[in-house]
Amino acid sequence: MSHISNNIPQAGAALANYSGKEVINRVGEDVIKQLVTSILCGDNVRSLTEGLTRRRLAISNASLLALFIKSVNNVDNFIDQMPQLVKSELLSGISKEKKLYLQWLVGLTGKSVQNVLRSDREEFDNYLQNYEKTLKESVEKCQIDIGPLNGTLKLEDTTCSLNWPFIIYLFAAIGSQTLAIRGSEKSLYGKLFEKLILGSVLTILGFKIINISDTESNNKVFWLSSRGSKRESDATLLFKPGVGARFDIGFIGPGNTEISLDKVSRFEREMEHGRQIHYMSTIILVDRIGDKSRIAEMAKAINGDIIQMSMTYWVKNACIILNEKLGFKHELMELSGPESLKYIQNKMKAVNLERFIL
Repeated sequence: MSHISNNIPQAGAALANYSGKEVINRVGEDVIKQLVTSILCGDNVRSLTEGLTRRRLAISNASLLALFIKSVNNVDNFIDQMPQLVKSELLSGISKEKKLYLQWLVGLTGKSVQNVLRSDREEFDNYLQNYEKTLKESVEKCQIDIGPLNGTLKLEDTTCSLNWPFIIYLFAAIGSQTLAIRGSEKSLYGKLFEKLILGSVLTILGFKIINISDTESNNKVFWLSSRGSKRESDATLLFKPGVGARFDIGFIGPGNTEISLDKVSRFEREMEHGRQIHYMSTIILVDRIGDKSRIAEMAKAINGDIIQMSMTYWVKNACIILNEKLGFKHELMELSGPESLKYIQNKMKAVNLERFIL
């Protein structure tokens, strides 16, 4: 008889954990570039990435079902002794992706392992006992309150019986899987699209991406995610020697404007790069600001500007702010709103997204 982890479909294991660069490779640069272009034209990043998340969840859920069907036939006492079987395999030398799958089988995500169990072996044993007890009680209650459940599932040439224990354990695993994937997707896409959006905007405006260690270049250049003495800025650009701007981006809704102000207030107005001091402006990109919010005025009081990405022509607005603060000029400023969107769509065709996530 095989181990549970041997029955994890390859398609599911591939979706269990991956990096931003792998997202581009798996989904396709054309699809990701289309999403970035839409965001630069005012569309909401969360709405755009929801389709990617649902597709990942659908395939992952189907992979869990396949795992259950195969394991019922290939693993001794798969349902009856699942917690102990999972514990044994988690302690073996299996891949990170397979460990994630096994954690889902007993209602755990990577975060819950840290927060609930605190990596304590005895606590883990207690958790597994309580988990098994809870699910068995749930099975009994379903049989009494809802009625008997019987059926047959067939995957290719593998058949297994469908009953309440099978369904309860499967649903519990799917619930954990969904929480884990949605949590990781939010973080993954947030970090990924922060870089893609900032890198694309600054490239379109004619700035060249460099490594932060390059202290010789200081004319129309930028780098991503630099850590200064006070806090990290998501992007830093140098327009000319001594003059530049810091960018910070966050997918923050109108109910969290105080976080936006916190982002602005932590930036220093001067930055040392190489042997030169640069006087820096601050630009914060957020999803949307509430109608009655004073956050924009408060930001201006500390020499910062906030741009709402929900505004259709926000890229042109960023260009105007750079002109006011740095003296930067660009042809985008002379275009009408609709013309600026066509300009962005055309320029995005030549942008290499992978350069921003190396």
